[in-house]
Amino acid sequence: MSQTNTAAGPPLQSRMGTLMVIPWAGADDDGVDMPFLMAYSLGDGPAGPEAGQEAVLAAAAEVGLPVGGAILDLAEAQRNDVRLLVEAGKAVLTMPYLKVTCPVPEQWTAAARARGSVYFILASRPWPGAVAGAPVSEEQLRAFASDESVLRTAAHVLVPVGSIRR
Repeated sequence: MSQTNTAAGPPLQSRMGTLMVIPWAGADDDGVDMPFLMAYSLGDGPAGPEAGQEAVLAAAAEVGLPVGGAILDLAEAQRNDVRLLVEAGKAVLTMPYLKVTCPVPEQWTAAARARGSVYFILASRPWPGAVAGAPVSEEQLRAFASDESVLRTAAHVLVPVGSIRR
């Protein structure tokens, strides 16, 4: 990670606030399950939700993730700063400003293995209604993840699935 000493205010990562990740799987247009992984901020950064959204957008731009609907397939990208490892019922997502291990259900793991990639959404719009460590209901997830203002301001990326080689 590089850092510029001329930037005013707290570093980019702290301005984002708490970043959370949530997995789910569901049938795609082809009728086959698609594994999704969404990262979002709780909007609890020191300068508030708007500054958090700006920080997430800056991080997406720095990493080269397009925002606004175009889906970037990292299997075809020359530069790839996003990695996903799926092993033992867990997904490990690594990218600048975010490294997280997330438990994933078997349906999600099976879909990830079958497709060979995961649809990753980096939401720039904070989800202040979500609480760290608290469960998110299917209705809450559906409302946030299908909200047009969330989707229009998010990076959409197909991330190849990696695994530990034996």
